[in-house]
Amino acid sequence: MAAVVAVGVTRTGEREVLGFDVGPAESYGFWVAFLRGLASRGLFGVKLAISDAHVGLRQALSEALAGASWQRCRVHFMRNPLGLVPGGAQPLVGAWVRTIFALPDQDAAREQLELVAGSIDGKSPKAADLLREAGEDVIAHMAFPQAHWRRIHSTNVLERLHREVNRRCNVVGIFPNARSALRLIGAVQEEQGDEWLAVRRYFSLGSMAVLYGSSPEELEVLPLEVPKEVIAL
Repeated sequence: MAAVVAVGVTRTGEREVLGFDVGPAESYGFWVAFLRGLASRGLFGVKLAISDAHVGLRQALSEALAGASWQRCRVHFMRNPLGLVPGGAQPLVGAWVRTIFALPDQDAAREQLELVAGSIDGKSPKAADLLREAGEDVIAHMAFPQAHWRRIHSTNVLERLHREVNRRCNVVGIFPNARSALRLIGAVQEEQGDEWLAVRRYFSLGSMAVLYGSSPEELEVLPLEVPKEVIAL
């Protein structure tokens, strides 16, 4: 069993905790129920979902958030091909892979990915195949405004939340039931939500206006229930 959290960014650039639960993190059934629960409470219009490559979660996202692009967490992905190459070659291969993400657009990144995979073939065909297989998923964020890339290529937006949840759970030790764990997790999420309300937007209105093809002024007069650009899990 694991604690899971979903965080979203509204059309006007603010972060929100969308939901949380405790369940089997690899289970398709758990994830599809969780995501449909978010939709039943008003989640809609998601443009990009960011997560690790859990099979159950990936399948659930394609069904529950049809139409949303998927970004595979780049930070976690990088460990996978590097784990398939000899230790002495890891710094070089890591540097090669990072050149893909330094390019200014998706088309250039795709071309570089093929070049890098070809170079890696000589050191580890399995690592090269993994890179090709994951290619579109790790550069999905490049279809969005460049001003957003740093914050949407990984699930780092969740890291602080996870650390705080883990810290408090470790203090408690053993929970008598799932409900008691959810109460603690909910308290952490509420505190984080209050903190986010007091800080500036996660994405600027100007960059969100570019994404939606409108003006910042038009975005600000939207009704309270607005679609989410990004959801991280």
